[in-house]
Amino acid sequence: MSAAMPLFESARLRLFEKFTTIAARRRPSEAAHLATGRSGELAAFFFLRRQGYIVVARGWRSGCLRGDIDLIAWEGDTLCFIEVKTRTTRDVATAEAAVDEDKRRTLRRLARSYVRQLPNQDVPARFDILSIYFEKEKAAEFELFRDAFGWS
Repeated sequence: MSAAMPLFESARLRLFEKFTTIAARRRPSEAAHLATGRSGELAAFFFLRRQGYIVVARGWRSGCLRGDIDLIAWEGDTLCFIEVKTRTTRDVATAEAAVDEDKRRTLRRLARSYVRQLPNQDVPARFDILSIYFEKEKAAEFELFRDAFGWS
């Protein structure tokens, strides 16, 4: 349990996570890599909540730009745009390595669009990457890279 979360809230979140995870089981027609990504984004949501983040959007899309932002959350007074990368192995490359310059450019455009919709557009904001590893017979591992890249 995180010091940022009271005991009752932590228990409530664990219960919600259990029911949500059961409901989100792999669909028969869904490709394995899509199911892994969806499971990772759900696990990321609960991981960040346990760290004290306040998640305000999941899978946010702009009406006129391609792509999506996996999670948008507040950590204190900072607005965080979080890209989640999930892998079942570390054999090829780290999960965070998949966030290349093209992906960063897309995330920056989407984040600017999101910030323009806020009543106060002068908020501190950053880009985080959350790598999740679901390796066989191991507990899920999370690596959070705060302020992984900048606005330019």
